[in-house]
Amino acid sequence: MNHTELLKSVQAEKNANIPDLFPGDNVSVHTKIKEGDRERIQEFKGVVLYVRGSGNDATFTVRRVASNGIGVERTFLFNSPRIAKVVVERHNKVRRARLYFLRERTGKSARLKQRF
Repeated sequence: MNHTELLKSVQAEKNANIPDLFPGDNVSVHTKIKEGDRERIQEFKGVVLYVRGSGNDATFTVRRVASNGIGVERTFLFNSPRIAKVVVERHNKVRRARLYFLRERTGKSARLKQRF
């Protein structure tokens, strides 16, 4: 068994509910949350700051502004079974792969132009 066959044997299957994501996309991530013996779905809406990695450890980070203007970033695994679905609400036009500059911005300067 060579190197690539070994890697493929331990690879988790890709979550079919996650479409191709790009930095700048406005997304809604629906995650399964377990509270005691009950399970519910929680929605996390925001902008994809960056997508990193490939294979088992591929992740994407979503940023949203919570109450009182506090920014919240959350990183999700692409292969996570906890993600129920990801809905891309709009694609935005960006010129870089990592949108760290959005962290310092609020209001109108934090808006991105829509890509058609």
